[in-house]
Amino acid sequence: MTYFLKVNKNLITCSLIILFLIPIFGINFFITILGNILIILFLIPLLILLLVFIGFNTYKSKINNCSNCGAISLGLSETCVNCGADLNDISTKDKLVRKPSESTIEVKAEEIK
Repeated sequence: MTYFLKVNKNLITCSLIILFLIPIFGINFFITILGNILIILFLIPLLILLLVFIGFNTYKSKINNCSNCGAISLGLSETCVNCGADLNDISTKDKLVRKPSESTIEVKAEEIK
């Protein structure tokens, strides 16, 4: 009997703790703790994905294309590395500033016989 107690000391300790805590706090307490742990396990990856998405969109918004040569810049410099054109003019030449009639392409339809 003493050998069993020495070998399974952790099992007996955990069993006694559970047997004393269940009547005091109830089973609902343990179900709530397990539910909260599961919620945390599912929400942490979602939070990480949300942070990656926000970081990617922030990084994407800083990318500029040179209107002169088409080179890509991160927006850290004011001039194009490739051709030396001013990158600050890109924001004024943005498609959102243009009138819709300037960016519309007119196509004439012809009947094929």
